[in-house]
Order: sequence, then structure tokens, then C-alpha cells
Amino acid sequence: MWPLNTVSKFACGLFLSSVAVFAQHSVILRVSPGSGGIVAASYGLKTVRNLDGAGDVQLVSFPDPGSMKTFTLAAISSPLILSVEIDQQTLIAEANSRSTSSNSYVSTSMDPLIAGSPSLVNYFGNTARQGYVQQPAAILIRVPDAHALYGSGASVVADIDTGVDAYHPLLANVFVPGYDFLTGTPGIPPETSDLDQSTVALLDQISPAANPTADAPFVVNQSTVALLDQSTVALLDQSTVALLDSRTLPSAFGHGTMVAGLIHLVAPGAQIMPLRAFHADGTGNLSDIVHAIYFAVDNGANVINMSFSATADSPALTAAIRYAVLNNVTCVAAAGNEGRRMMVYPAAIRGVIGVGSTDEADLRSPFSNYDSPADRTAAPGEALITSYPFGQYAGAWGTSFSTALVSGAVAMGGPANRPFGNWEVLYAIGRGRPLPPKEGLGPARLDVLSFLNALNNIQNHW
Repeated sequence: MWPLNTVSKFACGLFLSSVAVFAQHSVILRVSPGSGGIVAASYGLKTVRNLDGAGDVQLVSFPDPGSMKTFTLAAISSPLILSVEIDQQTLIAEANSRSTSSNSYVSTSMDPLIAGSPSLVNYFGNTARQGYVQQPAAILIRVPDAHALYGSGASVVADIDTGVDAYHPLLANVFVPGYDFLTGTPGIPPETSDLDQSTVALLDQISPAANPTADAPFVVNQSTVALLDQSTVALLDQSTVALLDSRTLPSAFGHGTMVAGLIHLVAPGAQIMPLRAFHADGTGNLSDIVHAIYFAVDNGANVINMSFSATADSPALTAAIRYAVLNNVTCVAAAGNEGRRMMVYPAAIRGVIGVGSTDEADLRSPFSNYDSPADRTAAPGEALITSYPFGQYAGAWGTSFSTALVSGAVAMGGPANRPFGNWEVLYAIGRGRPLPPKEGLGPARLDVLSFLNALNNIQNHW
């Protein structure tokens, strides 16, 4: 979470008292259009990198405390400087130690997550487990009905996350080139960037791709996911758990692949643009998130999935969201997993679809935050089956995964005929299954067919 130290014309006292703190950090600088170079040169700032295409949003540093002091005094009155804030760290929701996501650990009893045939099926051209395709959440939000009437979607969804497993059989040919903001590398960023080679080798040995007969269930993070083996009803293999205990996986490893799998579940015809802004332990910097939003908009994304949250707003983040909305890019963000009545960002920013989690009975999940006053909805977020690195599948709990379902639904809505405006998407997303006001999750739970019907009605009257 971000305890952001933010500075604007209306926070002069805070700004001046923070000079010593600012001097030790890179800061995100927003300036009036076209004045980035002027401001940097005038105050001796070092531009670490531009965060938008125009150079009006920059990550900058200061060569010495004197230049920081000069800049601080000037920023208060300069009409060219819009905001300055420390580049702070944030967390993926499910990696947050304060998360109260349901414990997905299943001991030596039978795994209840998947029932039915162990056979593999063809899912819009890719190989998938039948339990993934036919999972209760997909039926609940009417994914099959939506596909029957509206097809499989054709949008580009940018997913700001930990990277992906581009070789997972479920996700073959789904990804378009994205960017790794942690390394400055274009392409499809892998989940395994933060793992040492011994851990990668171990996971590779027990993956179905390497050994189709292997039983490979293990607990990745007891508050987040439980990996399932290749049979549809399985016992947890305690020896595998013990083997991996000595090589503890980072708390958010696999998160990006899991989110991608759920986007694909709802919109199998959509393409996913992976944007890596988070390490495998779930940590990431605000500057990389802001950079990723501008990148997504400028490189053809129609939807931006943001399965992360913070407790404080940021001028740079809000400005990036506004840029996306003005370009008809829909932003979808997680409500957070503290189980509290609270606002988190970017979900609480006006124009963003904030997503809480519900169970199969359409009641708020105990871990889901609620009562954010901005645009919001809800979607199933418990015991979801999704892809996991090394050709595996996992069970997932958390608002991150509810968010992925909503992003998939939005991706189903365009851009076949024309890009929808943000107000149209926000209106249509509220046409789902009504939720009682006491749940605090917005007017309705996601219903993909109802959402698409509402968009279609708007289009027919346009």
C-alpha cells in the first residue's frame, strides 16, 4: 500500500517539510503540456525516464540537496508544475499481509475445486481443463450464454501485473507484445524473472508439460492459491509441498498468469497485453504503474486491468486514468482484500470500475472491501479455477480475480463496431444481477450477457 507523500499548490507546508525526504528519492513530476524539458533544465533535474509519450510526466531525481531546495521553493508558485510526489511502492492485493482473502489451503482431504471429467477440452482453439471451462463462476455470470450470442470478443486488454507464462497451453496465441517496466524490455514479460534457476528447474520438472503423469499439487501461498494436479479431484501431495517449502516461492508468483487466465475465460477472443510493473513478491513502484497506463493507451489497449490497490490517491495516477478515459479506454481495478469499509485506489478514482468479490450466493466475500463511493460492481472471487505457470492450474481467491472477470466482460463489448465511451460501459456494467445495498458493492453483480445486451441496446439507439 502507498502512504504517498504528495505535493501540490495546496500542500505547501507538507512540501517544504519534506525536502530532506524528497532529496533521497526519485519523484514523479507532472508539468504543463510541452514544458517538461524547460522545467528539468531550469532546476537542474535529472530525468530518469519519461512516463508518458509527451514527456509531461517524468520520473526525476536531484543531483544534490541544493537543487532539491531550489526546485521545492519554485514548485510552489510555478504555473508549469502541476504536481510532485515521491515514487512510492505498492502491493498486489493478494500479496498484502493485511489481506484477509480466504485461506485456500486444502489439507489431506479431497480437493473440492473441480468436479467432473478429467478430460481436456478445446476452448476457442486452445487446450483447457474441463473444470476451468465449466467452473461454477463462469455459469453464474453467464459466460457460455454470452459466447453463444456475442462470440468471443475482439479487444486488447492490458494487464498491469507480474508477467505471464506465454507457453501455457491455455494461453497460446493470446498475448500481444507488452513491456517489462522493471527491466525496460519490450515483448512478453515472463513470470519467472525473479526466480532463481534451481526453483525454475524444480517447477519445470513437475510441470505437466514436462511430465504429463506427474502429480504436482502444492501450496503456493496459503492466503492466495493452491495448485491443482492433473486429475480433477485430487489429494494434496504433502511430499511436493515439503519439497517446495525449502524453496519458498514469492507471494505473488503466478499472479499475472492467473489474472490472464480469467480474462481469457470470459473473452477468449481478446488479446492480452502483459505489462510487468510488479515483482514476484507483489511489490511495485507507482512510476511503473503510471508508465504502464500511458503505454497501454498509446499502444492500442481497449481495457486496462489493474488488480492492485493502494490506500492513498496520487495526482499522477489520477491523471493517467483520466488520459485513458478520454481515449475511450476502460479501466478496471480491484477493491482490495482487507474486508473493510474503505476506499482504495485506483478503484475509487471516478471513471474506474472498482470491483469487489462475491460468493456463489451473491453475498459479499468476507475479504472484500466495500462501500467505495465511486463507480463499482462485483464479480465472483472465491475458488476460481485459472491458469498457473508451467502449464498448471490454480484455485484463486481475491478481488484481483474478480477484477479479471469484469475486464474480460468489458473486452467482450468491443471494439467490433466502435469503441464505447466510458459512460456507456459504466451504465451497462450496472445492468447485472441486482445486489442488496447492504452488501456495499454497487448496484449489481457482473452478468456478462446482461452487460452485452445493455451495450447492444445503447448501440442500437446511437
